[in-house]
Amino acid sequence: MNTIVNFLFAAIKAGTPLLFGTTGEIITEKAGNLNLGVEGLMYMGAFVGFLVGFYTESLLLSLLAAFGAGVLGSLIYAFLTVTLKANQNVTGLTLTIFGTGFANFFGEMLIAATKGGAPKLSAKFSAKLAEIQIPLLSDIPYLGRALFSHNILVYLAIIIAILSWAYIKFTRAGLYLRATGENPAAADASGLNVTLIKYVNILLGGGICGIGGAYISLLNGNGVWNNGCVNGQGWIAVALVIFASWSPAKAILGSLVFGAFTIFQVRAGDFAAEFPALSFLSSIPNAIYVMLPFLVTAVVLIITSITRKREGAQPASCGVNYYREER
Repeated sequence: MNTIVNFLFAAIKAGTPLLFGTTGEIITEKAGNLNLGVEGLMYMGAFVGFLVGFYTESLLLSLLAAFGAGVLGSLIYAFLTVTLKANQNVTGLTLTIFGTGFANFFGEMLIAATKGGAPKLSAKFSAKLAEIQIPLLSDIPYLGRALFSHNILVYLAIIIAILSWAYIKFTRAGLYLRATGENPAAADASGLNVTLIKYVNILLGGGICGIGGAYISLLNGNGVWNNGCVNGQGWIAVALVIFASWSPAKAILGSLVFGAFTIFQVRAGDFAAEFPALSFLSSIPNAIYVMLPFLVTAVVLIITSITRKREGAQPASCGVNYYREER
């Protein structure tokens, strides 16, 4: 049972950056814009968040900086696609290349400027990311350890996802957002400022993606900067949007599932040792486990494309630029 609890605990941690990225992309797509630059936004947030945390030792400033980096990257995307009407797919891919290059270039400069090896966060900063035991709930046998004993960013990701779900589904601003994403011409005709709505939500979504990148750089590398830290998780987040049916609430479960596939390569040996019936897992090449999250992503995309339903479908205008003069 401890093996299962430890696996679930690790899966939640591994799925947290996916939850940030998926929530941010859902908000962006609800505005009618498909941003394939999530990977780049997460890289920008990862580096800037790490840099600020490294020099200031302030978790709050680190997260705000990561959010700001995501906003800046999204501003570039929004200006090109909303104002200049550039192709959304090409712009998103370009943003991924830019964000990855940005993090790697300045990451190398940070490494070169750090005497004595790779830059590492201080013990004082890392202590702020220690696991927090929620009173009473963390004492529940088995589930308490798995669900209620995580660092503050795990809880933050869940809170942001729930608030984003409520924002989209129940608020007037969320209604305007959904109307813009489904039919911007009708929203425009009813008096809504389509451009403003798109800009605000694209920037908000990008900022959330940036925090997801910061989670990776601050936690996944044991406090040491690694140029390739995001490693495709932004792409998985884009696919997870479809898996979650464009609902931040469903993204919580989706991120757990994909986090489990991500962490399985590390925990497969534990299952093989604990359960004799699964002993074959230890003989599977590690490359298969590394490939597994991306293979599952491809399978999810195929299945959702075949079984596509109107309920929970992609916003009708997503990926299509709006030309007001053609209204």
